[in-house]
Amino acid sequence: MEQTILVIEDEQNINDILTFSLSKEGYRTISALDGTTGLEMALTENPDLILLDVMLPGLDGWEVCKKVREHSQVPIIMLTAREDEIDKVLGLELGADDYITKPYSMRELAARVKANIRRSTAQQIAQEPEPANQSSIVSGDLTINVERYEVTKNGEIIDITLREFELLRFLATQPDKIYSREKLLENVWGYEYYGDVRTVDVTVRRLREKIEDDPSMPKYIITKRGVGYYFNR
Repeated sequence: MEQTILVIEDEQNINDILTFSLSKEGYRTISALDGTTGLEMALTENPDLILLDVMLPGLDGWEVCKKVREHSQVPIIMLTAREDEIDKVLGLELGADDYITKPYSMRELAARVKANIRRSTAQQIAQEPEPANQSSIVSGDLTINVERYEVTKNGEIIDITLREFELLRFLATQPDKIYSREKLLENVWGYEYYGDVRTVDVTVRRLREKIEDDPSMPKYIITKRGVGYYFNR
């Protein structure tokens, strides 16, 4: 089945290059030149992935990302012309799955698109109805269903992104083993990921806000100062 990518980019020439190049990769592409139109298309066209520029007329990329996340877990890759760390962190905080800084090569972008769609597809398959004997990791009031990509706390389902789930699952399947940020990038984000270690810190912070009773005093994802993180079971 042909996968659809929504490109939200206000510079017409860049928009054209992206849609043309991704079409050659076998994707169906749709596009918008402003944030308001892009948000509407994101919510009505049901794309498989969104490429979202930060600097947009109307609604900016941050606001579009935030509003999309209120309704959908579709993979979002932020496109930014700025290398400021705060831009990258803000995108991740708002729910973006990945970011790429301009200028970028189409080969790198295609790799990011492929990796994020692959993960999203795997999650959707895992969430299809299956028999009840699914393997789970249970720790205190937290249950991680590794086959259904589902996390519950006290029986209530937690709204969690795919990347957050993968990080939690990786740590929880090897409790008390400390992993550096670099190792987590390598094992959770994968070889195709070009991000920096700050990405891990942001994702851990978002996870703690969702699974911990008190994120400032975590009992599940623990920081080993100067080393990395581990799951306390």
